[in-house]
Amino acid sequence: MINNTALASGATKVQVPVWAWAIAAIALFAVYVLLQENGTLLSAGAATWLHEVTHDGRHALGVPCH
Repeated sequence: MINNTALASGATKVQVPVWAWAIAAIALFAVYVLLQENGTLLSAGAATWLHEVTHDGRHALGVPCH
């Protein structure tokens, strides 16, 4: 329900474009893949390769991976 008092006081509704939601979803998925993927979505070989490539960066960000 819209609070008419807030709208009458000069507040406006923010319209977020669809492309911004799409970019946010892609970015969230990329963060998941780079920080947490250990074989859930990728094959074992691809997950191992991704793990080794991003290993030091993951630990630098405080992400446990062992």
